[in-house]
Amino acid sequence: MPLLHRLAVTAAVTAAASVATMAPAWGTPLPLPMPIDGESADRLVITVSETGDPMDAARYVLSCHPTGGSHPRARAACGQLDSQTEWGRDPFAPVSPAAMCTGMYGGPATARVTGHWAGRPVNARFDRTNGCEIARWNRFSVVLRTPGS
Repeated sequence: MPLLHRLAVTAAVTAAASVATMAPAWGTPLPLPMPIDGESADRLVITVSETGDPMDAARYVLSCHPTGGSHPRARAACGQLDSQTEWGRDPFAPVSPAAMCTGMYGGPATARVTGHWAGRPVNARFDRTNGCEIARWNRFSVVLRTPGS
């Protein structure tokens, strides 16, 4: 067998062996990351303030999958979050700066949601300063509830 032919066969066999050893890694999906603290990966801290009544300020912990935490309507809040969650879309995304919003004012209430949802970190701020922000708040009405509501 000529030298050039042997080199070509050796290169082809080596390349095939390399691809064969990598094939299981390509064909196997990667597992979802596990929570570092051992708790539910879907865990949020919800803080509602500036409601106009200091007694209505609230801080809740909400865990989903499994449901738990200090949120008074945890099961309904998890259901609302699940219904807002779609692959490839951030359910907590802020209103686009280019959005055309009505000039209505929904009150001074603000909320902050932090934690992890669907494997992603969450750090979202909510208010009721215009029609778009009110609609965004209302999409999370159960999650952002105030004690009096």
